[in-house]
Amino acid sequence: QVQLVESGGGSVQAGGSLRLSCSTSGYTYSSSCVGWFRQVPGKEREGVAVIYTRSGGRYYAGSVKGRFTVSRDDAKNTVYLQMNSLKPEDSAKYYCAAGGMGYVESACFSGGPRIYNYWGQGTQVTVSS
Repeated sequence: QVQLVESGGGSVQAGGSLRLSCSTSGYTYSSSCVGWFRQVPGKEREGVAVIYTRSGGRYYAGSVKGRFTVSRDDAKNTVYLQMNSLKPEDSAKYYCAAGGMGYVESACFSGGPRIYNYWGQGTQVTVSS
């Protein structure tokens, strides 16, 4: 049984940093996608940063490029999202996701949430101005 558990969310002032962690268990697909999405009430869930596990290729939303970094530690079965220079518009519930088996690498981001099979429960990030 695959489980994804996020941690590290919280409240921070604009300009601050947070690091989210996603501990995975039972997930062993070598050619697939893992990463982070976010959602605010009334809006669709959007991709933030993802990794294609086979190549390590990383893809970012334009709004976070240069500020956020996605990484993974295979020994710990954990995916991270380092968020720097946070802005109020980054406030959202952040979700860890895994899946996309059988898709090409670029689909990890362009395919959107629909290609992901497994989701964590989410962790709230609130950035105040």
